[in-house]
Amino acid sequence: MSIRTPRRIAAALLAGALLSGCASADKNAGAASTPSTTKTSGASTSNMSGMNMGQTVATEVPSVGGIKPVTIRTLATSYWQDMEIQAQTMTPTTFVVFDNGTEITHRPPKNSSFHLMIMLTDRHTHFQIAYAAVWATIINSAGKVVYNSSQWPMNSEYMGIHYGNNVPHLPAGRYTLKLLISPPEEGRHLEYAHMWLKQHTVVQHFSWNPNS
Repeated sequence: MSIRTPRRIAAALLAGALLSGCASADKNAGAASTPSTTKTSGASTSNMSGMNMGQTVATEVPSVGGIKPVTIRTLATSYWQDMEIQAQTMTPTTFVVFDNGTEITHRPPKNSSFHLMIMLTDRHTHFQIAYAAVWATIINSAGKVVYNSSQWPMNSEYMGIHYGNNVPHLPAGRYTLKLLISPPEEGRHLEYAHMWLKQHTVVQHFSWNPNS
């Protein structure tokens, strides 16, 4: 399973391909574990080791079907037991979910800000990690929760395996992103037998400007 680079992602989106497939998912989340924080784009928030600042990919994508383009951007990258946890944004997109054999189409709400993608990767092998569960909460600078939802397990030709969902309209400002990562539910070879066995909370901070 290969990992696509941001440049290839942008190239694919430039071709006008905004439709991505996704796997079906149970949408649930449990209690949060001890949080860890990351220094992210537009904020200074962390004294935790093992985390680095996200980078912005300065590539614009064209408007497709009247949806405003959003620069592909990495909000932050964190690490947990050699799992790389990366939050990215892209243009709001339509995707499909299969529930008990029924295909359900999810279209981005009007004025959606972006499609949030959480990438889980083994930092040594660079293999993307499937069968986990991710719950995302976005809080504005006034402490109000403006987004609180599970992320769909997804597969895309351009982004590979990730956990994504469209985020409704966010005005310009600074935000906190809390991610609850639940352990992958899967058969494991021995090298992974004792990794990622408990829920883990990541706290990241970012600035958002819908006009940039």
